Amino acid sequence: MSTIATQIKETAGSVRSKIQRKNKPTLSFPLRSLSNVKYRPKKGFFELKGKKKTRTLTVATVKTFAQTLRMMSQAKTLVEDDEIMTKREAYYVSKNWDEARFDEQPESDTVIDDIEGLFEVNREQLGFIPEEKGGEIAGKLIVIDREPDSGKPLRIDCTRFGSGAYSIPISVEHLKFETQAKFILAIETAGMFQRLVKHGYWRTANCILISMGGVPTRACRRFIRRLADELKLPVYAFVDCDPYGMFNIYRTLKVGSGNAAHINRYFCVPTATFRCHATGHCGLQASDASAQRDRCQTRERRFEERSVRAALSAVARRDQAVAGHGGQSRAAGVRRARSQLRDRTLPAGKTGVTEKVLAIVQTKEPRKCL
Repeated sequence: MSTIATQIKETAGSVRSKIQRKNKPTLSFPLRSLSNVKYRPKKGFFELKGKKKTRTLTVATVKTFAQTLRMMSQAKTLVEDDEIMTKREAYYVSKNWDEARFDEQPESDTVIDDIEGLFEVNREQLGFIPEEKGGEIAGKLIVIDREPDSGKPLRIDCTRFGSGAYSIPISVEHLKFETQAKFILAIETAGMFQRLVKHGYWRTANCILISMGGVPTRACRRFIRRLADELKLPVYAFVDCDPYGMFNIYRTLKVGSGNAAHINRYFCVPTATFRCHATGHCGLQASDASAQRDRCQTRERRFEERSVRAALSAVARRDQAVAGHGGQSRAAGVRRARSQLRDRTLPAGKTGVTEKVLAIVQTKEPRKCL
Protein backbone atom coordinates (compact mmCIF):
# COMPACT_ATOMS: atom_id res chain seq x y z
CA MET A 1 0.00 0.00 0.00
CA SER A 2 1.33 3.45 -0.93
CA THR A 3 2.22 6.06 1.68
CA ILE A 4 -0.74 8.27 0.75
CA ALA A 5 -3.20 5.37 0.89
CA THR A 6 -1.79 4.41 4.29
CA GLN A 7 -2.21 7.98 5.59
CA ILE A 8 -5.82 8.07 4.39
CA LYS A 9 -6.55 4.72 6.05
CA GLU A 10 -4.99 5.83 9.35
CA THR A 11 -6.91 9.11 9.36
CA ALA A 12 -10.21 7.36 8.63
CA GLY A 13 -9.41 4.79 11.31
CA SER A 14 -8.83 7.57 13.86
CA VAL A 15 -12.23 9.09 13.01
CA ARG A 16 -13.95 5.72 13.39
CA SER A 17 -12.21 5.03 16.70
CA LYS A 18 -13.37 8.34 18.18
CA ILE A 19 -16.94 7.71 17.06
CA GLN A 20 -16.90 4.25 18.63
CA ARG A 21 -15.72 5.85 21.90
CA LYS A 22 -18.59 8.32 21.54
CA ASN A 23 -16.21 11.26 21.10
CA LYS A 24 -16.52 13.92 18.43
CA PRO A 25 -13.97 13.28 15.67
CA THR A 26 -12.13 16.25 14.16
CA LEU A 27 -10.14 16.95 11.02
CA SER A 28 -7.68 19.87 10.89
CA PHE A 29 -6.83 21.57 7.61
CA PRO A 30 -4.40 24.42 6.90
CA LEU A 31 -6.18 27.72 6.25
CA ARG A 32 -5.61 28.21 2.52
CA SER A 33 -5.66 31.96 1.88
CA LEU A 34 -3.28 34.89 1.46
CA SER A 35 -4.05 35.93 5.04
CA ASN A 36 -2.28 32.78 6.24
CA VAL A 37 0.92 33.04 4.21
CA LYS A 38 4.24 34.74 4.74
CA TYR A 39 6.98 35.55 2.28
CA ARG A 40 10.56 34.55 3.02
CA PRO A 41 13.03 36.36 0.70
CA LYS A 42 15.71 33.70 1.13
CA LYS A 43 13.33 30.97 -0.01
CA GLY A 44 11.47 33.08 -2.55
CA PHE A 45 7.91 31.81 -2.14
CA PHE A 46 4.81 32.02 0.08
CA GLU A 47 4.71 29.69 3.09
CA LEU A 48 1.89 28.92 5.48
CA LYS A 49 1.91 30.77 8.79
CA GLY A 50 0.36 27.81 10.58
CA LYS A 51 -3.29 28.81 11.05
CA LYS A 52 -5.66 25.87 10.75
CA LYS A 53 -9.38 25.30 10.50
CA THR A 54 -10.88 22.37 12.38
CA ARG A 55 -13.88 20.45 11.13
CA THR A 56 -15.72 18.74 13.99
CA LEU A 57 -18.50 16.21 13.48
CA THR A 58 -21.66 17.89 14.70
CA VAL A 59 -25.27 18.08 13.56
CA ALA A 60 -24.45 21.20 11.56
CA THR A 61 -21.35 19.73 9.87
CA VAL A 62 -22.38 16.12 9.39
CA LYS A 63 -22.89 16.47 5.62
CA THR A 64 -19.55 18.20 4.98
CA PHE A 65 -17.79 15.72 7.24
CA ALA A 66 -19.35 12.79 5.39
CA GLN A 67 -18.43 14.32 2.03
CA THR A 68 -14.82 14.67 3.15
CA LEU A 69 -14.62 11.03 4.22
CA ARG A 70 -16.25 9.82 0.99
CA MET A 71 -13.81 11.86 -1.09
CA MET A 72 -10.90 10.48 0.96
CA SER A 73 -12.18 6.99 0.18
CA GLN A 74 -12.35 7.85 -3.51
CA ALA A 75 -8.78 9.14 -3.42
CA LYS A 76 -7.58 5.96 -1.68
CA THR A 77 -9.18 3.84 -4.42
CA LEU A 78 -7.57 5.94 -7.17
CA VAL A 79 -4.14 5.73 -5.57
CA GLU A 80 -4.33 1.98 -4.98
CA ASP A 81 -5.53 1.33 -8.55
CA ASP A 82 -3.03 3.80 -10.06
CA GLU A 83 -5.94 5.57 -11.76
CA ILE A 84 -6.87 9.21 -12.32
CA MET A 85 -10.12 11.17 -12.30
CA THR A 86 -10.88 14.74 -13.26
CA LYS A 87 -12.34 17.04 -10.64
CA ARG A 88 -15.47 17.22 -12.78
CA GLU A 89 -15.80 13.43 -12.74
CA ALA A 90 -15.35 13.40 -8.96
CA TYR A 91 -18.27 15.80 -8.68
CA TYR A 92 -20.51 13.56 -10.80
CA VAL A 93 -19.46 10.42 -8.89
CA SER A 94 -20.75 12.10 -5.72
CA LYS A 95 -24.26 12.03 -7.17
CA ASN A 96 -24.34 8.38 -6.05
CA TRP A 97 -23.58 9.31 -2.45
CA ASP A 98 -27.22 9.91 -1.51
CA GLU A 99 -27.43 12.62 1.15
CA ALA A 100 -23.66 13.22 0.97
CA ARG A 101 -23.75 14.28 -2.69
CA PHE A 102 -22.51 17.71 -3.75
CA ASP A 103 -24.97 20.25 -5.14
CA GLU A 104 -22.35 22.21 -7.12
CA GLN A 105 -18.83 21.42 -8.35
CA PRO A 106 -17.13 24.24 -6.38
CA GLU A 107 -18.20 22.37 -3.24
CA SER A 108 -16.42 19.17 -4.32
CA ASP A 109 -13.38 21.16 -5.50
CA THR A 110 -13.09 22.74 -2.03
CA VAL A 111 -13.22 19.33 -0.34
CA ILE A 112 -10.50 18.01 -2.67
CA ASP A 113 -8.34 21.04 -1.82
CA ASP A 114 -8.96 20.44 1.89
CA ILE A 115 -7.85 16.81 1.60
CA GLU A 116 -4.81 17.92 -0.36
CA GLY A 117 -3.88 20.27 2.48
CA LEU A 118 -4.69 17.68 5.15
CA PHE A 119 -2.09 15.24 3.79
CA GLU A 120 0.25 17.97 2.42
CA VAL A 121 0.34 16.52 -1.08
CA ASN A 122 -0.88 17.83 -4.43
CA ARG A 123 -4.19 16.68 -5.86
CA GLU A 124 -2.49 14.78 -8.69
CA GLN A 125 -0.90 12.51 -6.08
CA LEU A 126 -4.42 11.80 -4.82
CA GLY A 127 -5.51 10.85 -8.34
CA PHE A 128 -7.50 14.03 -9.09
CA ILE A 129 -6.51 16.04 -12.15
CA PRO A 130 -7.76 19.43 -13.38
CA GLU A 131 -9.67 19.96 -16.61
CA GLU A 132 -7.51 22.81 -17.86
CA LYS A 133 -4.45 22.41 -20.07
CA GLY A 134 -1.03 22.69 -18.51
CA GLY A 135 0.37 25.14 -21.07
CA GLU A 136 2.09 25.04 -24.47
CA ILE A 137 5.77 24.90 -25.46
CA ALA A 138 7.63 25.95 -28.59
CA GLY A 139 11.32 26.39 -29.15
CA LYS A 140 14.67 24.73 -28.67
CA LEU A 141 13.78 22.06 -26.16
CA ILE A 142 13.74 18.28 -26.33
CA VAL A 143 11.39 16.67 -23.83
CA ILE A 144 12.16 13.04 -22.99
CA ASP A 145 8.89 11.34 -22.04
CA ARG A 146 8.09 7.62 -21.99
CA GLU A 147 5.71 5.47 -24.01
CA PRO A 148 2.63 4.51 -21.94
CA ASP A 149 2.72 0.81 -22.91
CA SER A 150 6.38 -0.11 -22.99
CA GLY A 151 7.88 2.63 -20.84
CA LYS A 152 10.58 3.20 -23.47
CA PRO A 153 12.05 6.73 -23.72
CA LEU A 154 10.22 8.99 -26.17
CA ARG A 155 12.09 12.06 -27.45
CA ILE A 156 9.87 15.02 -28.33
CA ASP A 157 11.45 17.90 -30.25
CA CYS A 158 9.52 21.10 -29.54
CA THR A 159 10.85 22.69 -32.75
CA ARG A 160 8.99 20.10 -34.88
CA PHE A 161 5.38 21.10 -34.30
CA GLY A 162 5.02 23.49 -37.26
CA SER A 163 2.38 26.08 -36.38
CA GLY A 164 1.32 24.01 -33.35
CA ALA A 165 2.99 23.42 -29.99
CA TYR A 166 3.80 20.75 -27.40
CA SER A 167 1.25 20.59 -24.59
CA ILE A 168 2.49 20.27 -21.00
CA PRO A 169 1.09 17.08 -19.45
CA ILE A 170 -0.69 17.01 -16.09
CA SER A 171 2.27 15.28 -14.40
CA VAL A 172 5.79 16.43 -15.31
CA GLU A 173 7.94 14.74 -12.65
CA HIS A 174 9.03 11.88 -14.93
CA LEU A 175 10.13 14.14 -17.80
CA LYS A 176 13.74 14.84 -18.72
CA PHE A 177 15.05 17.74 -20.78
CA GLU A 178 17.75 18.66 -23.27
CA THR A 179 18.29 22.18 -24.59
CA GLN A 180 20.84 24.71 -25.79
CA ALA A 181 18.44 27.64 -25.28
CA LYS A 182 19.57 30.78 -23.48
CA PHE A 183 16.37 31.61 -21.58
CA ILE A 184 12.69 30.84 -21.00
CA LEU A 185 10.00 33.34 -21.96
CA ALA A 186 6.76 32.67 -20.03
CA ILE A 187 3.92 34.39 -21.91
CA GLU A 188 0.57 35.32 -20.40
CA THR A 189 -1.75 34.85 -23.39
CA ALA A 190 -2.04 32.12 -26.00
CA GLY A 191 -2.56 34.78 -28.67
CA MET A 192 0.79 36.45 -28.07
CA PHE A 193 2.44 33.03 -27.81
CA GLN A 194 1.09 32.12 -31.26
CA ARG A 195 2.24 35.44 -32.65
CA LEU A 196 5.80 34.90 -31.45
CA VAL A 197 5.74 31.34 -32.79
CA LYS A 198 4.54 32.63 -36.16
CA HIS A 199 7.49 35.05 -36.32
CA GLY A 200 9.93 32.33 -35.27
CA TYR A 201 11.05 34.30 -32.23
CA TRP A 202 12.34 31.17 -30.48
CA ARG A 203 14.73 30.62 -33.38
CA THR A 204 15.88 34.26 -33.50
CA ALA A 205 16.47 34.52 -29.75
CA ASN A 206 17.50 30.89 -29.11
CA CYS A 207 14.91 30.50 -26.37
CA ILE A 208 11.99 28.41 -25.11
CA LEU A 209 8.51 29.95 -25.42
CA ILE A 210 5.88 28.88 -22.89
CA SER A 211 2.22 29.90 -23.07
CA MET A 212 0.76 30.20 -19.55
CA GLY A 213 -2.78 30.96 -20.76
CA GLY A 214 -3.53 33.42 -17.95
CA VAL A 215 -2.70 32.43 -14.39
CA PRO A 216 -0.35 29.45 -14.91
CA THR A 217 -1.58 26.03 -13.84
CA ARG A 218 0.37 23.98 -11.33
CA ALA A 219 1.68 21.73 -14.12
CA CYS A 220 2.89 24.77 -16.05
CA ARG A 221 4.60 26.28 -13.00
CA ARG A 222 6.22 22.96 -12.10
CA PHE A 223 7.42 22.48 -15.68
CA ILE A 224 9.02 25.94 -15.73
CA ARG A 225 10.52 25.40 -12.26
CA ARG A 226 12.17 22.14 -13.32
CA LEU A 227 13.57 23.74 -16.48
CA ALA A 228 14.94 26.68 -14.50
CA ASP A 229 16.48 24.54 -11.76
CA GLU A 230 17.84 21.63 -13.77
CA LEU A 231 19.02 23.51 -16.85
CA LYS A 232 19.99 26.73 -15.01
CA LEU A 233 17.97 28.92 -17.38
CA PRO A 234 16.71 32.45 -16.58
CA VAL A 235 12.94 32.87 -16.70
CA TYR A 236 11.39 36.09 -18.05
CA ALA A 237 7.71 36.79 -17.46
CA PHE A 238 5.90 38.46 -20.37
CA VAL A 239 2.53 39.61 -19.00
CA ASP A 240 0.23 42.60 -19.34
CA CYS A 241 1.42 45.60 -17.39
CA ASP A 242 -1.81 45.92 -15.43
CA PRO A 243 -2.72 44.96 -11.85
CA TYR A 244 -4.01 41.51 -12.80
CA GLY A 245 -0.96 40.69 -14.88
CA MET A 246 1.52 41.86 -12.28
CA PHE A 247 -0.15 40.96 -8.99
CA ASN A 248 -1.99 37.78 -10.00
CA ILE A 249 -0.29 36.10 -12.95
CA TYR A 250 3.32 37.11 -12.31
CA ARG A 251 2.95 36.80 -8.55
CA THR A 252 1.52 33.28 -8.82
CA LEU A 253 4.33 32.24 -11.15
CA LYS A 254 7.05 33.69 -8.93
CA VAL A 255 5.94 33.05 -5.33
CA GLY A 256 2.96 30.70 -5.64
CA SER A 257 -0.65 31.01 -4.54
CA GLY A 258 -2.30 31.34 -1.16
CA ASN A 259 -4.66 28.46 -1.93
CA ALA A 260 -1.76 26.03 -2.42
CA ALA A 261 0.73 27.49 0.05
CA HIS A 262 1.38 24.04 1.55
CA ILE A 263 3.04 22.95 -1.71
CA ASN A 264 4.27 26.28 -3.09
CA ARG A 265 7.89 25.18 -2.70
CA TYR A 266 7.33 22.90 -5.71
CA PHE A 267 4.91 25.01 -7.76
CA CYS A 268 6.56 28.40 -8.08
CA VAL A 269 9.56 29.88 -9.91
CA PRO A 270 11.42 32.22 -7.51
CA THR A 271 13.97 33.11 -10.20
CA ALA A 272 11.28 34.41 -12.59
CA THR A 273 11.61 38.12 -13.28
CA PHE A 274 10.38 41.05 -15.33
CA ARG A 275 12.91 42.67 -17.65
CA CYS A 276 12.48 46.43 -18.08
CA HIS A 277 13.31 49.81 -16.57
CA ALA A 278 10.96 50.89 -13.78
CA THR A 279 8.87 47.74 -13.42
CA GLY A 280 11.24 45.16 -14.84
CA HIS A 281 8.54 44.19 -17.34
CA CYS A 282 9.61 42.21 -20.37
CA GLY A 283 8.06 44.43 -23.02
CA LEU A 284 5.86 47.22 -21.64
CA GLN A 285 5.93 49.73 -18.84
CA ALA A 286 3.09 51.32 -16.93
CA SER A 287 4.00 54.65 -18.55
CA ASP A 288 3.21 53.17 -21.99
CA ALA A 289 -0.48 53.35 -21.10
CA SER A 290 -0.65 57.16 -21.12
CA ALA A 291 -0.94 57.33 -24.91
CA GLN A 292 -4.05 55.16 -24.81
CA ARG A 293 -5.94 57.07 -22.13
CA ASP A 294 -8.14 59.00 -24.54
CA ARG A 295 -9.35 55.77 -26.13
CA CYS A 296 -10.69 54.32 -22.91
CA GLN A 297 -14.43 53.75 -22.77
CA THR A 298 -16.49 54.48 -19.66
CA ARG A 299 -17.18 50.83 -18.89
CA GLU A 300 -13.52 49.87 -19.27
CA ARG A 301 -12.44 52.79 -17.10
CA ARG A 302 -14.79 51.90 -14.26
CA PHE A 303 -13.80 48.23 -14.38
CA GLU A 304 -10.10 49.05 -14.44
CA GLU A 305 -10.38 51.50 -11.56
CA ARG A 306 -12.00 48.79 -9.43
CA SER A 307 -9.29 46.33 -10.45
CA VAL A 308 -6.53 48.77 -9.59
CA ARG A 309 -8.00 49.57 -6.17
CA ALA A 310 -8.43 45.89 -5.33
CA ALA A 311 -4.94 44.97 -6.50
CA LEU A 312 -3.26 47.88 -4.72
CA SER A 313 -4.95 47.14 -1.41
CA ALA A 314 -3.89 43.50 -1.64
CA VAL A 315 -0.34 44.05 -2.82
CA ALA A 316 0.44 46.83 -0.36
CA ARG A 317 1.19 44.12 2.21
CA ARG A 318 3.36 42.19 -0.23
CA ASP A 319 5.78 44.74 -1.73
CA GLN A 320 8.67 42.59 -0.65
CA ALA A 321 7.45 39.58 -2.60
CA VAL A 322 6.82 41.53 -5.79
CA ALA A 323 10.12 43.41 -5.50
CA GLY A 324 12.01 40.13 -5.33
CA HIS A 325 15.65 40.26 -4.38
CA GLY A 326 16.57 43.60 -5.96
CA GLY A 327 16.87 45.62 -2.76
CA GLN A 328 15.63 49.14 -2.11
CA SER A 329 16.09 50.45 -5.65
CA ARG A 330 13.91 47.71 -7.16
CA ALA A 331 11.29 48.15 -4.45
CA ALA A 332 11.21 51.87 -5.23
CA GLY A 333 10.74 51.05 -8.91
CA VAL A 334 7.78 48.83 -8.09
CA ARG A 335 6.21 51.61 -6.00
CA ARG A 336 6.63 54.12 -8.84
CA ALA A 337 5.07 51.70 -11.33
CA ARG A 338 2.21 51.06 -8.94
CA SER A 339 1.55 54.79 -8.74
CA GLN A 340 1.38 54.91 -12.53
CA LEU A 341 -1.06 52.01 -12.51
CA ARG A 342 -3.23 53.84 -9.99
CA ASP A 343 -3.38 56.96 -12.16
CA ARG A 344 -4.03 55.36 -15.53
CA THR A 345 -7.38 54.19 -16.88
CA LEU A 346 -6.71 51.48 -19.48
CA PRO A 347 -4.69 48.26 -19.26
CA ALA A 348 -1.31 48.49 -20.97
CA GLY A 349 -1.82 45.16 -22.69
CA LYS A 350 0.80 43.52 -24.86
CA THR A 351 -1.41 44.01 -27.91
CA GLY A 352 -1.99 47.66 -27.02
CA VAL A 353 1.46 48.90 -28.04
CA THR A 354 2.31 47.29 -31.37
CA GLU A 355 5.70 48.94 -31.64
CA LYS A 356 6.89 47.24 -28.47
CA VAL A 357 5.63 43.85 -29.64
CA LEU A 358 7.45 44.17 -32.94
CA ALA A 359 10.57 45.22 -31.07
CA ILE A 360 10.37 42.05 -29.02
CA VAL A 361 10.02 39.93 -32.15
CA GLN A 362 13.07 41.57 -33.70
CA THR A 363 15.41 41.42 -30.71
CA LYS A 364 17.33 38.47 -29.32
CA GLU A 365 17.13 39.53 -25.68
CA PRO A 366 13.85 40.55 -23.98
CA ARG A 367 15.61 43.21 -21.89
CA LYS A 368 16.97 44.92 -25.03
CA CYS A 369 13.56 45.77 -26.49
CA LEU A 370 13.43 48.89 -24.30
